[in-house]
Amino acid sequence: MKTHAQAVVIGGGVIGCSILYHLAKAGWTDVVLLERSELTSGSTWHAAANIHGLHDSTNISRIQHYTMNLYKDLERETGQGCGVFQPGSLYLAQTEAREHQLRLQAAKARFYKMNFHEVSRDEAERLHPLVNFDGIRCIMYEPDGGNVDPSGVTNAYAAGARAMGAEIYRFTPVTATEQQPDGTWIVRTDKGDIHAEWVVNAAGLWGREVAALAGIELPLMPTEHQYFVTETIPEIAAMDRRLPSVADRDGEYYLRQEGKGLLVGAYEKNLKFWAEDGTPQGFGHELFADDLERIEDNMMRAIDRVPVVGTAGIKRVINGPMIWSPDANVLYGPHPDLRNYFCCNGIIPGFSQSGGMGLMAAQWITTGESQYDMFAWDVARFGRWADKAFTKARVGDQYANRFKIHFPNEERAAGRPVRVRPAYETQRAMGAVFGLNNGWEHPLWFADAPGVVETHGFKRQNWFDPVGAEAQMLRDAAGIIDISNFAKYMARGPQAEEWLNAVFANRMPTIVGRSCLTPLIGVRGGIAGDFTVTRLGPEEFMVIGSGMAERYHQRFWAMVPMPEGATWESVTEAMCGFNVAGPRSRDLLARLTNADLSTAAFPFMRSQKITVAGVEVVALRVSFTGDLGWELHCDEADQVRLYQALLDAGRDLGAGPVGSRALMSLRVEKGYGSWGREYSPEYWPQEVGLDRLIKLDKEFLNKSGYMAVKDHEPREVLSLIEVLDVTDADATGGEPIFLPDGTPVGRVSSGTYGYHVSKSLALGYLKGVQPGAEVDVMILGAPHRGVVLSEPPFDPKGERLRA
Repeated sequence: MKTHAQAVVIGGGVIGCSILYHLAKAGWTDVVLLERSELTSGSTWHAAANIHGLHDSTNISRIQHYTMNLYKDLERETGQGCGVFQPGSLYLAQTEAREHQLRLQAAKARFYKMNFHEVSRDEAERLHPLVNFDGIRCIMYEPDGGNVDPSGVTNAYAAGARAMGAEIYRFTPVTATEQQPDGTWIVRTDKGDIHAEWVVNAAGLWGREVAALAGIELPLMPTEHQYFVTETIPEIAAMDRRLPSVADRDGEYYLRQEGKGLLVGAYEKNLKFWAEDGTPQGFGHELFADDLERIEDNMMRAIDRVPVVGTAGIKRVINGPMIWSPDANVLYGPHPDLRNYFCCNGIIPGFSQSGGMGLMAAQWITTGESQYDMFAWDVARFGRWADKAFTKARVGDQYANRFKIHFPNEERAAGRPVRVRPAYETQRAMGAVFGLNNGWEHPLWFADAPGVVETHGFKRQNWFDPVGAEAQMLRDAAGIIDISNFAKYMARGPQAEEWLNAVFANRMPTIVGRSCLTPLIGVRGGIAGDFTVTRLGPEEFMVIGSGMAERYHQRFWAMVPMPEGATWESVTEAMCGFNVAGPRSRDLLARLTNADLSTAAFPFMRSQKITVAGVEVVALRVSFTGDLGWELHCDEADQVRLYQALLDAGRDLGAGPVGSRALMSLRVEKGYGSWGREYSPEYWPQEVGLDRLIKLDKEFLNKSGYMAVKDHEPREVLSLIEVLDVTDADATGGEPIFLPDGTPVGRVSSGTYGYHVSKSLALGYLKGVQPGAEVDVMILGAPHRGVVLSEPPFDPKGERLRA
């Protein structure tokens, strides 16, 4: 067995073999895969192995499309059959909401030149004569949908990897993974040890156990999952072609042809967890006892839709384990707490995503970053707060609602609350409806009474008017926004400035009390983050960034060696904050502080340490609302005292609490971008207007990546669109944008209603479209005419911001 390798992949399922194949394809041929048993052991071998291209997420659609197209190439390349059947897939909508979802996906397919389109009932009946289409509002057809052979695909990846020089050792369980001082790893087995630059945890059902060998915990939980295969059905046996699969998500089952019968699977409400405390080491190709009663309701809905299911005998039942993350997305990427340790765990639609997942993993490992922004899958999205209880509750909710639409802005309650601030109970009593951000509960909006449950859908919901009232209150008087979920850091010491300058692209403030905005540059030259940096003292800086990206950004801090004369500390948990904003915010704060808040004494982008209502705060003259305002950051112990004082002082001024939904509206009215929506490593600084903040007369992290793209013309430009013909729905993000003649030109990154400016607005990326041009924004999958604005509709000259 080899003793050295560039990477060791642990796990011989479809994902591990795909990563091995793509690493070798990328030129890393000195790579090894270790499998505790036989390839496909665990959950790969018994998978239903359906494949489909479209997903609500654009980037996931891209990698699924790549995967679907890869399998036949793999067959040609390796000579190993993948058992590819692509008779197509029919997607059915029983409800208005499902129709909206499918029409939006069809619009995205047209934008990305993917094959997914509507068919008539007559055409659907021709494609699948066994389906009863009564009650169906809309039918979409994906001609490339189908299924593959799990063992064939896995062995094709393995054969392709071996042909390029990779090595696979079966029946070689890993007994230890030991990080070395230089960041490399010793991977120990009973057959010998391997010294590797990287370790890849693709251990499937044993992902938790392999993670524990490295001293980390992954939020994963297995469940049982069942599908059954019928005996031969005469109507199918008599056909000379294969039937398309049926995706009847509202019926909560999936169905496709298997042999001369049908395969039917379901995600039942009465789910059953398995191996909660750890996957047995001796488990491999076993199945569980049949338990069809658990999926009886789902089966009856399948029989109603495809009556021959009810008359066919059952040939076999597959009841096997699957392992889930809390949001049913894979845990992907280098673990933030370790060097050179890559995770790829908890992938559910493995055969739709295996190729793209392997490609993205190989790109990240070999080049430092994948070509697509994969934050929705990044293992860094969960911290230590995602404990076993949270994971189990969320997995239960995800499994039981596998086919339920996850609507824009929807926040599911399972497993919450996990982390709360001292003001949580006060806010709850005021009617706050909460969302989850990096484990923290934070107010989305305030209802008129406690206990109001928000509704969800693609159209405007029960929170539309209350959020509008909050936004208008702030624009007319003042609002108090809890920003405690922002990530906050302190850099201290005589070399703190030196280190910050080596990390960020802008030059750090040299004068105490000054602040600057700065991008963080990704490996490929894109926007990995945007931050506000404030100099609090000669050797002290406060840095504020995206809260949900705190662990993601942890990797970047580790890329720049910390000099002896500097320290870097996250104070997100220790500090809370409020943004007091609006035209009367100065009047409100003047009632609580002796500090001079005049423009001359406290201008825009300045900071001071002041006392507000007897509480020591760091006050920053900035506001994400685009209005006059201050951020106030205090010790967590002082949050309730400060909050109550602000509320009391603002009451007779017409001020009150404002949630993050209103903040979305306010910042889009101003044209402000947000990390994770407008800003991501996929977008270059010159495409989002942040290139003006980059100082080329100094070194900074990933400067070479930026220099490689600096002089390129923007591929697309961040633009603001007023959508003209809307009545009951606004853009939310992800909608394609076309010219009136049907030419695809862009996509929405953020959408909302601008309550103060009385406009439906969409921030998005456009290619070759100038201000004043008309475009069609595909809200609900249908064209809605819009016009590209030349400037933000609110305070375009920044007069209120700097007042």
